Amino acid sequence: MSTVAVEPSLLRWALDRSHLSEGDVQHKFPKIVRWLAGETRPTLRQLESLAKATSTPLGFFFLKEPPVDRLPLPYFRTAGDEAQSTPSPNLVATVHLMQRRQSWMREFLVEQGQERRQFVRSATLAEQPTSIARRLRIALALGNGWAAAQRTWEEALRVLRQTMEAAGILVFVNGVVANNTHRRLDPNEFRGFVMVDDYAPLVFVNGADGKAAQMFTLAHELAHVAFGSSAAFDLREMLPADDPTERACNRLAAEFLVPEDEMRQTWRYVRGDLDPFQSMARQFKVSRLVSARRALDLHLIDRDGFLDFYRRYQRDQRRTAPRGDGGDFYATQNLRVGRRFGRAVIRAAREGRLLYSEAYQLTGLYGKTLDAYASFLGIGGRA
Repeated sequence: MSTVAVEPSLLRWALDRSHLSEGDVQHKFPKIVRWLAGETRPTLRQLESLAKATSTPLGFFFLKEPPVDRLPLPYFRTAGDEAQSTPSPNLVATVHLMQRRQSWMREFLVEQGQERRQFVRSATLAEQPTSIARRLRIALALGNGWAAAQRTWEEALRVLRQTMEAAGILVFVNGVVANNTHRRLDPNEFRGFVMVDDYAPLVFVNGADGKAAQMFTLAHELAHVAFGSSAAFDLREMLPADDPTERACNRLAAEFLVPEDEMRQTWRYVRGDLDPFQSMARQFKVSRLVSARRALDLHLIDRDGFLDFYRRYQRDQRRTAPRGDGGDFYATQNLRVGRRFGRAVIRAAREGRLLYSEAYQLTGLYGKTLDAYASFLGIGGRA
């Protein structure tokens, strides 16, 4: 079978942009090293397989030079992170999908007469986190001690997500690209991103990340909305990038979840416990991870102490992590599609203001699956 003339640099670029090495794909492409060295060339079928394995459009291999992948928003990586700064195809595809969803929702809301959300861009970096956190709790209709009133921190996470949606923020939680389980999102690359808009602010949480970290990610993203700062971030080891806004978002997120005065008072009683972070987690209904992160923020523990806890925590999580996705399909869609967004799209389609083909593309749900999801949301059948 004849081979295809393709520049080795384009093959290398395809691997690099997917954060893969030749060793990662050599079992499937035994000649990859020789292709990269220009000693031999792949066949068209092999090139098509490589394109699929690297999530690269086939036509890119026939360009004169590699295109540059760019995110349409700032991309903050924690200082000292040795991972590649070039965004992966999975991250780029996810951001583009969220852009389409946000654009449609914004237009829909404006047509409905929606006024701009007052809490968006309502804060400045010069303000104290305590006053901003107080305003955000009011905007989300959350009283003081809202998290402590929940039975568990998992329940508090659900409440935070739901109240953010009720306040007008589009919230999406997904660990794969759309519904493609073969394209998993890497939490080491990014924990989430924010796309600020006066009418339809959007936050995305990497669902492949542990749930214990997701609450802090949500609060960090809420801070971005308040400051009016769109960004993607990795929060490696729960620490922010060396950027003034990122640091401010972390301080505000910590204050929003665990108020400083309450934390300092509680710490006096629990610091001698065998597991003081667990004691604080029970008090504030946040995870042990968030408790430890707040203790670092207030200098109750030092950085080395936090990192030692964090690495032990990560090892414990890997040992006890459940295998397989499991769960209810439509409950999962509530996270991937978002209840608020899903209801708006389905109702627009039912009322003839949106083509069903467009509704399918926006939600990633097709035909009877979308109808079944509508029933799950309590929306009646098609007219």
